[in-house]
Amino acid sequence: MLNIDAVSSVPGLALRPASGALAPAAAQPAGQDFANLLGHLAGDAAGAVQQGEAAAIAGMQGSMPLQTVVDKVMAAERTLQAALAVRDKMVGAYQEISRMQI
Repeated sequence: MLNIDAVSSVPGLALRPASGALAPAAAQPAGQDFANLLGHLAGDAAGAVQQGEAAAIAGMQGSMPLQTVVDKVMAAERTLQAALAVRDKMVGAYQEISRMQI
């Protein structure tokens, strides 16, 4: 399932309302490069995982409703799975580049 809010928050991507498909945004902010984008996304991922951990601890202490704990932990799990998928793609791309003959 595609989380529209998470996708639309990524700089450089926009959602076309008619088709619901992803498309490059019209203009990229000045100074925004791929390394900054990955750094920003990594920070967001770490924050989501920390929120999930904090929610799990609060749930065990009984200070947070169970539904909220489940929502935050599942969001952290989805974020971690997405981060691992990006890492795997980057490692695969690096391996492909290293196999190229120069």
